Amino acid sequence: MSAAWRRGAALAFAALASLGARGEVTAREAWVRGTVPAQKSTGAFMTLTSSEDAKLVGVATPAAKRIEIHTSSMQSGVVQMQALEAIDLPAGKPVQLRPGGHHLMLLGLTGALKEGDSVPLTLTIEGRERKRTKVEVKAVVRPLAAR
Repeated sequence: MSAAWRRGAALAFAALASLGARGEVTAREAWVRGTVPAQKSTGAFMTLTSSEDAKLVGVATPAAKRIEIHTSSMQSGVVQMQALEAIDLPAGKPVQLRPGGHHLMLLGLTGALKEGDSVPLTLTIEGRERKRTKVEVKAVVRPLAAR
């Protein structure tokens, strides 16, 4: 092997290693529950997978005045929702945001969400060294009764 080939291989390896260091979060099966005309809130759901340990720390959309990260739990036979500051995204493990568990609450909707519409969501992910990145997601609107 020549010295030039070894230098080239070392540079290629360093470039690949730096790509992995950035981390990546993917969202699958993103959807939002449809609404009736006067309704001012709804839920958004998806499965998130991160290539490195990270956290979902924020979400924004033009479809609502604000979005909160929530979890639901059953307490004394009553479903309770609680706002969370973040949801942990362990490396390589899918995290489901689903009805009855972790989910996103869209509050102060700017209009009714009809089946088949698409809602843009911008996820804020906090990775290593508290670096924040944005992930753009298009969530399809499902019928009001969807689960």
